[in-house]
Amino acid sequence: MTGDKAGGIQFEKLFASIDAMDTESFLSFIAEDATFRFGSTPPVQGQVAIQAAVENFFASFAALRHDLQRLVADGDAVVCEGEVTYTRHDGNNITLPFANIFEVDGGLISVYRIYIDIAPLFAEQ
Repeated sequence: MTGDKAGGIQFEKLFASIDAMDTESFLSFIAEDATFRFGSTPPVQGQVAIQAAVENFFASFAALRHDLQRLVADGDAVVCEGEVTYTRHDGNNITLPFANIFEVDGGLISVYRIYIDIAPLFAEQ
């Protein structure tokens, strides 16, 4: 997906910041008072809490890479679908499907919901 932009957000750049595990760059897409929810974890609110949650998650694996396959925008709502490949600390890779729902306000993400079953990442191999 080249140059996909919706609601003022360049989603390829957003996901590149995640794949680089660059929290500072990632937060540049996020509103100061945004709400963030990853899978079945409780939602967190505000950049400080989001930063802590994301950095904690990044520490649980060695690397990741997103393959965005579809982006649909409707007004201030955006849905991204794809696959994410995680490299575990033991060097093994696992690829999982995901869907993200974003609400955008003023060119920043105000609500960020990630739908994924992350259990296989932490399962014994």
